[in-house]
Amino acid sequence: MNIEESTTLQLDFTKLNTVQGVIPVAVQDAQSREVILIAYTNEQALRATQRTGELVLWSTSRNELWHKGAGSGNTFAVEEIRVNCEQNSLVYLVRSNGGGMCHTKDAEGMPRRTCYYRRVEGEELVRDE
Repeated sequence: MNIEESTTLQLDFTKLNTVQGVIPVAVQDAQSREVILIAYTNEQALRATQRTGELVLWSTSRNELWHKGAGSGNTFAVEEIRVNCEQNSLVYLVRSNGGGMCHTKDAEGMPRRTCYYRRVEGEELVRDE
């Protein structure tokens, strides 16, 4: 079973040990303020987001720009970019142009609305669906 569908807690505390030149981005629904994704950006991805007005991130696993939803057509308009006091993380307030945020699918085969579809209970994960 892959990590995305697993019910066993397998947190990766080493991810940022090998990634440089990025900062975290909390992506929130502009209306509900629900956190739908935590990702990373670098200067190139930030400039692309500002230029296009759509959510562009840096894929730390593929080491490339990630225009969220470009392949599926489920892109996200960035309504506001906020920076923290230390200027080492961002919050993007976004509006979906259709579909869900997560690349994983729910039981009906639809993209999940958020990447946070499981909650931690001890060492196990429980799906909200």
